[in-house]
Amino acid sequence: MLSKTLAEDAAWKFVKEKGIDMVAINPSMVIGPLLQPTLNTSSASILNLINGAKAYPNVTAGWVNVKDVANAHILAFENPSANGRYCVVESVAHFSEVVKILRELYPNLQLPEKCADDKPFTPTYQVSKERAKSLGVEFTPLKESLNETVESLKEKNFFKAPPAI
Repeated sequence: MLSKTLAEDAAWKFVKEKGIDMVAINPSMVIGPLLQPTLNTSSASILNLINGAKAYPNVTAGWVNVKDVANAHILAFENPSANGRYCVVESVAHFSEVVKILRELYPNLQLPEKCADDKPFTPTYQVSKERAKSLGVEFTPLKESLNETVESLKEKNFFKAPPAI
């Protein structure tokens, strides 16, 4: 996260010095269907959960569908009044909530039952969707994004689902 913040700060400084227009699209954990043949960090966190992890991390994160991020880039490019930074986050959820949703979607999966530590859960925070929505971004619900992620992980042979009971 620090490297992304420092890179963005450098970019803003550069465009200001050069008089260039810039818009920054800042997504959170990006999930959904994988286009590339390799595993990215965000999808790897979901794969870990469905692949028999003993515990889920005590982490709260923002989540967004990759299609919504791509759409935000297009909308920002096409809208001449777009400016500044746009946080692209559909929802903020602790990993316990992610596991709960995965359990609803895939009751036959061996999902972790406990948190990785005994500390209080990291707090949930809010990220405003209003600026992204002002571009025309319509967010995909977390449940749908998680379903698309698991199905894509299966399709790309990163995960072999257990047989249905």
